[in-house]
Order: sequence, then structure tokens, then C-alpha cells
Amino acid sequence: MLNGRILIVEDDATFRGLLATILEGAGHQVTLAVDGAAGLALLRQQDFDLVLSDLKMPKLGGLALFQAAREELAGTPFVLITAFGTVEEAVAAIKDGVSDFLTKPLPDPATLRSLVVRLLEENRRARRLVALDAAELAGLPPLEILFAGAAMQEVARLIGGESGTGKELLARYLHLSSGRKGGPFVTVNCAAIPETLLESELFGHERGAFTGAVAARQGKFEAAASGTIMLDEIGEMVVPMQAKLLRVLQERTFQRVGGNRELHANARVVAATNRDLAKEAAAGRFREDLFYRLNVFPLTLPPLRDRREVLDDLTSYFVRLHARNLGRKAPGLAVAAAKALRAYHWPGNIRELRNVLERAVILARNEITLNELPDLLRVLPSGAEPQDGGILRGAEREAILAALKLAGGNRRLAAERLGISRRTLQYRLREYGLLAEGK
Repeated sequence: MLNGRILIVEDDATFRGLLATILEGAGHQVTLAVDGAAGLALLRQQDFDLVLSDLKMPKLGGLALFQAAREELAGTPFVLITAFGTVEEAVAAIKDGVSDFLTKPLPDPATLRSLVVRLLEENRRARRLVALDAAELAGLPPLEILFAGAAMQEVARLIGGESGTGKELLARYLHLSSGRKGGPFVTVNCAAIPETLLESELFGHERGAFTGAVAARQGKFEAAASGTIMLDEIGEMVVPMQAKLLRVLQERTFQRVGGNRELHANARVVAATNRDLAKEAAAGRFREDLFYRLNVFPLTLPPLRDRREVLDDLTSYFVRLHARNLGRKAPGLAVAAAKALRAYHWPGNIRELRNVLERAVILARNEITLNELPDLLRVLPSGAEPQDGGILRGAEREAILAALKLAGGNRRLAAERLGISRRTLQYRLREYGLLAEGK
């Protein structure tokens, strides 16, 4: 039995209770609203899989509710309930996008249950197809690769995990598989935006709000309306900004910098971090109330070194992807190169693997050999196995030092020589206590 979250909007208490009893008895999670205005408020606060609404209600009728909540619905099935005398109105509403209608009194409970199951199945099937199509167009790895492996089976709106483990990929899949798939997916890297500009970036600003604000500007929360906003590296957000974000999450409203007009926040918020926010909150570096507000459904992504069973699949996928982007045939992979890829510790996780293979595909002719791999992978001991963590980490440290020496201490050049991002290099320098090295 396919169960869903269903909103019932009905001003008749007796009929509202009857609908709830039938659907809850079938295993659905039911939320009740006494009129259209209350239903609209709930749609702006929560996501539902299906809405059942009376056509004739005081304050806000069913059709008016549907029209007012188009952005919030984002493809969610909407069923009108009508008396026999207004069937023509319900049929006309279907042309406007309403999914179906029921008449009062209900013919029998089975009719309602069967309609609900049919609409839920159709909607979830459509969401799945759209998600797969959009993922393919966006160049995302197939789900069977992204979520394969024993470590991913333990994955338990906060996504945690080391940098490069695929937190943004997972957030995109969550968006593409949800009722908000028709809306935008907007990302904000909280660590990359200066503290003084982050508020304007998130909430926008009015003209003259500060020096240089020559025109009003929409913020990311406005841009993500009816869609999803991903706050990457939220652990880097300063405490005063955390308080403002908490207000948005709790009250669903915000103001532009320099403005006094309340704007409605209609975006799903997904937050990502490579920090342990529970420890950060205990140390006073992250607000406890914001942590608990975000920590509704925690997902912790394992590092690539704990998912070595999918390394070959990921390698094959990225080689084909980069070759297609370059308009050329995918090169093969030499045995020695494959061995080096499997033996490496992958501190930069999936992002590092993708970058390494992009470089390799660009340099390779018919086959990727050791010569097309960065120095960091080529210096690994020939006898090293994936489980030899101490050996691999020691080799990484020596390779980093060698690259810094060859680059004259310049971290940007050293990262290029190693075939990793500067951010990954910075992470490893901190981990190995090498921050005194380089510039």
C-alpha cells in the first residue's frame, strides 16, 4: 500500500472527520484545515503528497486555494470535493490544473481510497522520471552508483560528511525527487562569501541600503522560491548571521537589508557541513537552537575511502562523462593506473576523483596510464593496499611537501601540480600540521 501525507481542507467538521477516519485507516498521515485560509497557511509551512479540498468554503474556496497555492503545490495532486450542483465547476477546474474531483456524499470509502492511491502512484512515478531525466542532463552520477556500497546503506535538513563526499549531489537528488522539482535549486557557499556580504546574498537588499547598493537586489531565498536552497558549509556561518537564519526557519519570513517589508520564505532549506555541529554547538561556536532546528533529518555521507567497492564504477562514470564533454571517445584505463587509483587515500573524496580523471582524460590518448595521473598518486608505494592507511597518509604528506618545494611554496601551483583543488590542499595542510609551509 502506497501511503502519503495528505492535507484535508473542509469547513464541515463532520465530513472532515469522516475523510480523516477513512484515510488514516488506510495508513495515510492526515493533516486537517478548517477552511481555505488555514489550508494555504499549512501549504506554506509543510510539504504534502496530496490535497483534498472542499470547493465551497468561507474566506477562501477550494479553487481559489488551488490558484493561490500553485507555487507551494509544485505538481502535488489537488482534488476538489463538490456537491452535485457544482460538478460543472469542478470539471472546469480540472482544465485549470486540478487533478480530479469527488462528489458529496461519498459513494463509498473504497472510491476515496482508490483515487488517493492512484494519484499518489502517478505523482511519484512522474517525480521519479523527472528526477532521472534532470539528473542525466545535469551530469549527475546514476543513483545506483551514488548510493552504492555498504557505507552508504548506513546513511541515517542537515547533510554531513567530509568535503567532496557528494553532499551537493545528494541535495540535488533530494530536490529533483521532491514536489519542488519544478522550482529552482539554489546553492550558497557560506564559507566563500565575506561575513559583511552574506546577509545581502541570502536575503537581498534595497537600493541605498549600504555603500554601493545602487539598485535593489533579490536574495537567494527569494530566488529559491518554490524550490530548494542549499546552504553549503553552514558551519562557517558567524553566530550573528545564524540568529537571522533561525528566524527565517521558524517564522518563514525575512526582510531585505535596508527594507522593512516582510517577505515570505517559500523554499526548502538543506544545510551541508563538514564539521561536527553537535561539538561546535557544545563549544559555543554554533547556536544550539539553530542546530536542533536544522537537525531534523541528519544524513552523514561516508568518505570515499570507506566506499572503495564503488571506486571502479565512479571511475568509469567520470571517464565517460569527461570524454563526452570533450567530444571524444572514452580512453581505457591501464592496470597500473587503476591500481594507483584504488590504493590512493582520496582526501578530497569524490570531488578530487572527478578532478583527477578530468585531467587524465584531457592528457590521455587511447589509454590512461600512470603518466596522466598527478604526482600525488604516482608516488604511492607499489605494494600499498587500500587498507594501509598509515602508509598512504605518509605518502600523501611527503608528496605535498615535495609539491610545495617544487612550487616554491606557492599553494596554488602546488595544488595544480598535485591535481587537487587549493581547498583540498588547505584541508590536508591543516590535517598534517603543515600550515607553516607555503604561502
